[in-house]
Amino acid sequence: VQLVESGGGLVQVGGSLRLSCVAYGNAFSINAWGWYRQAPGKQRELVAAIFRGGTTKYQDFVKGRFTISVDSAENTVYLQMNNLKPEDTAVYYCAADRFEIFTPGDYWGQGTQVTVSS
Repeated sequence: VQLVESGGGLVQVGGSLRLSCVAYGNAFSINAWGWYRQAPGKQRELVAAIFRGGTTKYQDFVKGRFTISVDSAENTVYLQMNNLKPEDTAVYYCAADRFEIFTPGDYWGQGTQVTVSS
């Protein structure tokens, strides 16, 4: 499975971005998707995850601002990010897993940069 992300960029505080991640290959094997992020000098952290059946998990720092969703027919997971803050600046990574776990990590995308300017 290969994951390809898109949608990152530069946005002002309070703005919005939508990240997309398309799975190529044996995408039927994916049962969980996740978005992680890594800011400079920090460890990679989970942002949100979603199971094939729709169950979601959000980290407290994005609750009410970010929404994760999946289009199974298109093998695509999205991360809608609203009310962005400077501390959201990071490289965002898509991940997928064969198992329904809240920390998917079998497959990884290459990352997309999100920069929030004040």
